Amino acid sequence: MVTPDASPVRRIGAREFDFSRRVAVMAIVNRTPDSFHDKGATFALERAVEASLAAVADGADWVDVGGVPFGRGPVVELAEELERIVPLVSAIRAVSDVVISVDTFNARVAESALAAGADVVNDTSGLWDPDMAAVVAAGGGHIVLTHSLTPPRTAHPSPQYDDVVRTVVEHLRTRIETALAAGVPFEHLYVDPGHDLNKNTLHSLELTRRLGEVAELGPPVLVALSNKDFIGETLDRTQYERLEGSLAAAVVSIMNGARIVRVHDVRASVAAVRMTEAILGWREPAWLKHNM
Repeated sequence: MVTPDASPVRRIGAREFDFSRRVAVMAIVNRTPDSFHDKGATFALERAVEASLAAVADGADWVDVGGVPFGRGPVVELAEELERIVPLVSAIRAVSDVVISVDTFNARVAESALAAGADVVNDTSGLWDPDMAAVVAAGGGHIVLTHSLTPPRTAHPSPQYDDVVRTVVEHLRTRIETALAAGVPFEHLYVDPGHDLNKNTLHSLELTRRLGEVAELGPPVLVALSNKDFIGETLDRTQYERLEGSLAAAVVSIMNGARIVRVHDVRASVAAVRMTEAILGWREPAWLKHNM
């Protein structure tokens, strides 16, 4: 597709990223009692703020805050999602210039979060809310566009694809066009192929292997791989035994074009990402002594 601005340098809030030689580490902080990984450990506002600032101290470039799990579960009303998200965004922004994204598929939540200081909307539904793109454009925000097949919080058992990568690329292409038509600048767009979202393990492995085809769309590619089921099934590991697999998948994704990695284990992920950057010649070692 023709991209209005394919520059790898992006200004996101107060921070600048040259995605031709830099990978951003996005830390996950959820204010939900039933989150996939932390099971409510950061549901309380003060715990969520502490976790966010700890992630920054561990090297995270970006904090992704959410108030509603992607999977099925109890309905979270708009007022409740706002109460979970907006105070957290405000509290982080008051003390840090870290990039803040809000993981939501609700345009009203996105609007309030942007007004409170968020920089990015991480819409894992891929614009199911018809107002989302216009709200992001009006608020001057950035947006992550994700591939998924079904409305938010609904299952899609045994998804079938003739070619999963081609389907994902074409879907994301239409999402990019929709966002541009609504007034979101190209330099505010990011794409996520949606590992495990309406996909089985073989689909997610193939997406990782062929991630370069997603990167050809132009916007920086975000991968949300951390502790996901395709890693557990591949390695025969339970949910809390997937760190090594998550790191390996992140490194391969970077080699294949990913420039943002969304993670639970920040410290280990930062080390893996920075080492990968150095091996690729993008980053100087922190110090040199051995055989110098």
